[in-house]
Amino acid sequence: MDVSQRYNGLKFKLYLALFCVSMSMLAYAVTPPQDATPADAVNPLIGSSNGGDTFPGAVVPFGMLQWSSENTRGKHTRTASPSGYQFDAKRIRGFSLTHLSGAGCAGASGDIPIMPVTSAITTSPSLDGKDERYASDFTHADEQATAGDYRVKLANGVAVELAAATRSGMASFAFPGGSPANLLIRTSDSEVGSSDASVKIDQAKQTVSGSVTSGNFCGYLAKADQHSYYTLYFVAHFDRPFVTIGAWQNDAVKPGAQTAQGGTGYDAKGFPQAGKGSGAWLGLDPSKGPVLVRVGISYVSLDNARANLDAEIPSGTTLAQVRDNAHDAWNKALSQIEIKGGTPDQHSVFYTALYHSLLHPNVFSDVNGEYWGFDQKAHRVEAGQDAQYANFSGWDVYRSELQLVTWLMPKRGSDIAQSLYNQAKQNQGEWDRWTHNSGGTHVMSGDPAVPALADIYAFGGRGFDLRGAYASMLKSATVPTAHDLSDDGCNVECVGERPSLDQWLTLHYIATTSHSWGGAAETLEDATADFALSQLATDVGDSDNTKRFLERSGYWRDVFNPKATPQEGYIQNRNADGSWPKFSPDSDDGFVEGSAAVYVWMVPFDVHGLFAQMGGNKQAVARLDRFFHNKDGSWAVTNAGPLHAELNNEPSVETPWLYDFAGQPYKTQDTVRTVLDRYWKNTPDGIPGNDDLGEMSSWYVWSALGLYPEIPGRAELVISSPLFPHAVIHRTGGDVTIDAPGASSENRYVHALSLDGATRGQPWLPADFSAHGGQLIFTLQSSADPAWGSTAKNTPPSFSPLGS
Repeated sequence: MDVSQRYNGLKFKLYLALFCVSMSMLAYAVTPPQDATPADAVNPLIGSSNGGDTFPGAVVPFGMLQWSSENTRGKHTRTASPSGYQFDAKRIRGFSLTHLSGAGCAGASGDIPIMPVTSAITTSPSLDGKDERYASDFTHADEQATAGDYRVKLANGVAVELAAATRSGMASFAFPGGSPANLLIRTSDSEVGSSDASVKIDQAKQTVSGSVTSGNFCGYLAKADQHSYYTLYFVAHFDRPFVTIGAWQNDAVKPGAQTAQGGTGYDAKGFPQAGKGSGAWLGLDPSKGPVLVRVGISYVSLDNARANLDAEIPSGTTLAQVRDNAHDAWNKALSQIEIKGGTPDQHSVFYTALYHSLLHPNVFSDVNGEYWGFDQKAHRVEAGQDAQYANFSGWDVYRSELQLVTWLMPKRGSDIAQSLYNQAKQNQGEWDRWTHNSGGTHVMSGDPAVPALADIYAFGGRGFDLRGAYASMLKSATVPTAHDLSDDGCNVECVGERPSLDQWLTLHYIATTSHSWGGAAETLEDATADFALSQLATDVGDSDNTKRFLERSGYWRDVFNPKATPQEGYIQNRNADGSWPKFSPDSDDGFVEGSAAVYVWMVPFDVHGLFAQMGGNKQAVARLDRFFHNKDGSWAVTNAGPLHAELNNEPSVETPWLYDFAGQPYKTQDTVRTVLDRYWKNTPDGIPGNDDLGEMSSWYVWSALGLYPEIPGRAELVISSPLFPHAVIHRTGGDVTIDAPGASSENRYVHALSLDGATRGQPWLPADFSAHGGQLIFTLQSSADPAWGSTAKNTPPSFSPLGS
């Protein structure tokens, strides 16, 4: 998802390109030695500019707490980036406990910013509308970010160190002498505001506790999301007495006060109200040395926040211990993929991409198993479920991220699947496409939870209630709800799980006028969801619905107009009476974050059927060549205009592998490697667009391995060429070993391949390879081999009710 900004309900991308400092970014590349551990190779600053929207703070794999800075450009009601951190915003207004990595819109979470200041608190921090008084400059020379560890020395002289556990964190604030030493607890100041907040200081116990009630993700785009749907509770224990205390609410400053309450509220446009909010401050003695704080969080209660803290960071734990534990946790997770060869920068880019892929969905339940449900009630994890997960950017992550997570960690994938089912049960049976903590936001299009669960099952996540989830999804795909027939939230946040399902059942497509964001895009997403549902039907032994939903997946043909232009056919909007409206391939009318030229390829489960509609492989290849290249032959794979690929956003991500289906896999190899080399870098602008909770980073990980899960809901892998000479994927079901001697930027073309010692001429791998592993040996050269994988019998499978 790339929803940086939208106006009048229409989306456009706002990539925050740093042209004036692009060269200086080279100074912030992590270049570890070749023998560095995977965690050492991670550079969390990758993606912190160019619209990547990542954050560099302290977090553990899938951690509930993500402690990172909130940057400001001088407007307190707008965060500098949807992740809170923007590389070229050189001022910090707090260090918040929660974040989303790579999301769009105006931000989300960013709860409980804690800010050290070296000035007296004489005016309300809520009135600091330009972040002039209670924020501080910083430089990247004074900043250090590694896996599980974040440090920065602010221009006001305060040195900050952050470390994290799963549901808790620890920080050190070292104040300079000679100035006031105050910590602001900005309780109400979540990134997109709050409807309520409270804080309480207990001087005797050196503790601060409280909560914030927020939500409002993309709320400025539609009334449907301008509300709160979660409460975060926190408990913070300090190792030093408080010299002074105070609190504020709105414009009122109350020295000596122990409590405060009040949120920022949401203004008429859905943004935090200026001048509103509450919080507290602690006056400290800088001569006593750094102040240490342990913080626990929970989305259920203060008691659970305390229990989480006591279980994970008990009294007496040192900051170094928390930091080392986080480093070890990252090494354990990242070491499941072992790579050798390549450059240090390539190692950093690879392991940072894997790192970003393992941030979300993140743990949402407490150490006692409790979590807050979509029905706004407390629940406990299901039998056999280790944890409940939250923050599911469905439109994004069903394409490759959930496959990667489950392939490496099948139990975690299973728990994510059960979590999604739990949310649906608590949400009156509706599977929301973009969930944030304990609320659905409806953002984007389609019904992505279906391919998401099919992906998880296909890649080995079998420990969830498949039959219950399948029955729920079957009902959602066949019985229209009031939300499906509602325009609330449209375009971007249409509230239906299956918008205009009634049209799908009668017209067999979603029409130009509908309750969806865009009829043509919705049709393609629904076709993908129905294909995935046919796979789940097979998994539960429902043969009738396997056939039924496979047939429904073919409805995409009803929006393929073979006469869309005089030259060729396209997917396009179609009126309810069957007529075709005015059309242009470069238009986004009927589509979501892409043009007709982008969406014409988005039938990943029936590629052969699509190519047949285009006139055959020869015509499809000619169109792909034009899609990836300008007229002069130069590459056109990002920001090259609406007639070309946008491999910085989800609708294009599966397209490079389409050459495999057309008998020209050498062009897949060339295209994928070009994108890896040109657009993914060991610099802050090293992700070409929104990372979308790890989806784009997972694309990089798969691509660097030379493999890709092209077909949603199935475990076959299509092939490009490996970036590294050697890689081992350690899995419980059996290791995968990938050897490609001589792999390099030049040696990108496959001339031969063997699987477990047997010659393989097909540019794809069967599902049992994903399940059981094996050894791949690639022979790579610098010149293309048009013969390898070129015959029709060698092309990857395609699934169509017509048998194409």
